[in-house]
Amino acid sequence: MNALTFEVLAKDEGGFARRGRMHLAHGVVETPVFMPVGTQATVKSMTPADLTEDIRASIILGNTYHLMLRPGADLIERMGGLHRFMSWDRPILTDSGGFQVWSLGDLRKIEEHGVRFRSHIDGSAVFLGPKESMHIQRQLGSDIVMAFDECTPYPATISEAEASMLMSMRWAGECREHLPVNDTQALFGIVQGGMYPELRIQSLEMLSAIDFEGIAIGGLSVGEPKEEMMAMMDALAPHLPVDKPHYVMGVGTPDDLIEGIDRGIDMFDCVMPTRNARNGTLFTDDGKLNIKNLRYAEDPRPIMEDCSCYTCRNFSRSYLRHLYMAKEILSSRLNTLHNLHYYCDLMSRARNALEQGEWPEFRNRFLQRYRDHA
Repeated sequence: MNALTFEVLAKDEGGFARRGRMHLAHGVVETPVFMPVGTQATVKSMTPADLTEDIRASIILGNTYHLMLRPGADLIERMGGLHRFMSWDRPILTDSGGFQVWSLGDLRKIEEHGVRFRSHIDGSAVFLGPKESMHIQRQLGSDIVMAFDECTPYPATISEAEASMLMSMRWAGECREHLPVNDTQALFGIVQGGMYPELRIQSLEMLSAIDFEGIAIGGLSVGEPKEEMMAMMDALAPHLPVDKPHYVMGVGTPDDLIEGIDRGIDMFDCVMPTRNARNGTLFTDDGKLNIKNLRYAEDPRPIMEDCSCYTCRNFSRSYLRHLYMAKEILSSRLNTLHNLHYYCDLMSRARNALEQGEWPEFRNRFLQRYRDHA
C-alpha cells in the first residue's frame, strides 16, 4: 500500500470545506482533524489511554528538534521507534524541527544546506538540514514526515520572503530525495512565502512539481494579524490539490479551526489547548473561561454543560478553581483533558455537519456564538 491514501467523503457545495479520510501505516484518520501536540514524546500530563478513550485523538505530533536533542533519535530507534517508545499505536506526525530552529533567533546560522545552532539543553553545536531531518524522522518512524523548511519571519519584505521561500523549496527537493516515496512514511511539503499571496501560490506550484503526499501551510500564526493569516488561506484555497490532505501548522483557536475548514484545511495542530489548560484557561462554545476568576469559587456547574469529557462529567468549576489555586498537579490533567476533548469533539461536530450537508449553518452558528463571548 501507499504510505498515505486520502479520500474525500463529502464536500460543501458552495465552498472549499470537505470531510475526508486518511489511511496511514498505523491507522485511519477522519478529517477535519485536530492533532494534540506531543512535542517530547508525550502530550503533557496525558496518558495514551486518556488520548484514545476520553479525548478520542486519532493522530498526535512529535518533534524532531526536541527528540534529536533528548533522548536522541538513535536511542528511540533502538527502543523500537517512537510508537513503541511512547506506547502509542495510532498515527504520529513529526514536525521537521524547522520552526524550533527558526525560533532560536540569533542562536542559529542559516546555510545553503541547513542550519547551525547550539542545543538549548547543553550548548553543544548541532547541524540540521533536509538530509539530517529526513534521517532522524526515519529513525523515529512517524507516519507523516514534514519537510525541513525555513519559517519566514513576520514582518518580512517581499524580497526577504522570496529568498526564504526559495530556500525552503530547494530544501523541499532535497527532502524528497532523501525520503523517496515508500509504503510506511508519507512526506508533506510546506508552503512558505510570508504574507505575499503571489509567493504563496508560487511556492505551492513548486511543491506540486515535487509531488508530496500532502501539503502543509507554514509560516502562519507567527505574530501576524488574523486578517492576514486568513487572507493567505483565502489565496491558497482555490489552488490546493483536491486529492491530497491540507494541513495548516500551529493554528489555532477554535474559531481559527472553523475558519480554516471553511478554506479547505483538513488538519490542524496547536499547543494552545494544552498550554492554556495549564494556565487555567478553558475553551467552550461560549468562548474562553478563566478558572482563576473568583466568580467560580462557588460555581457548581461543569466547565461546559453539554460536554461529555471526563472532567465535565465529574467536577465543578468550584473544584477546578480550588485545584488550580492550590497548584495541584490534577489541575493540569483535568483542564487538559477538557480542552483536548473540546478541540477533538469540535472537529467531530464539523465532520458531522459536512456529512449532513449543513456546513454553512454550523459554521455561522458556531462563529457567532463563540465570538459573542470572546
